Amino acid sequence: MTKLLDIFDLVIFDWDGTLFNSVGQIVQSLHFAAQRFQQPLTDEAAQSIIGLGLPEVMQTLFPQVPELHQEILHAYSSHYVTHSVHDHWFDGVAEMLQDLRQQNVTLAVATGKSRAGLDRVLTKTQSQSLFAVTRAASETRSKPDPLMLQQILDYTGVPVTRALMVGDSSYDLEMAQRIGMRSVGVSYGVHDVQMLEQYQPQTIVHNVAELHQYLLSPFAVS
Repeated sequence: MTKLLDIFDLVIFDWDGTLFNSVGQIVQSLHFAAQRFQQPLTDEAAQSIIGLGLPEVMQTLFPQVPELHQEILHAYSSHYVTHSVHDHWFDGVAEMLQDLRQQNVTLAVATGKSRAGLDRVLTKTQSQSLFAVTRAASETRSKPDPLMLQQILDYTGVPVTRALMVGDSSYDLEMAQRIGMRSVGVSYGVHDVQMLEQYQPQTIVHNVAELHQYLLSPFAVS
């Protein structure tokens, strides 16, 4: 019976909302920055852009004040770093990643975070050694452009047909679709099932335990 681990050599994870429980703090910090500069912002709008690179976030949320983008971004980043001390992996993530590594699966991260932000949380979770390669939006193109996925494939030498993208946003799944990579959606992060389904993932899971089970299941790939 075919197992997922017979099909894929590389699993690429998004970070915020997929591995890391940080969506609420990102939204709060965006609200703080918007209010500081008297810019309108709804919860729905703030959550919808999680996964994009920070310059793209500013362009999407505050197109009316391009001259304030750097100041808003600085206010957001400062607030997030100060108040995100309690952000953490979703329950079960550490065990899932360790399990995959023990079975010789190569792991990677493709995130909308900046390199500085990603390095900070990798250090916080002491997870640098789990991932063969990581790509942050500040050092490549923002999702849904698939360049960061191509760079990960080039670095690992894994063909796209043997790689799987796991993410909670339409940006993750569209990025994978555009490069011809199969994907898994998670519904416990940013975007809902209906939005994720538009990009034809292999499946959509609703919690980390279900994701872990799916990744190791003999029925994972039809």
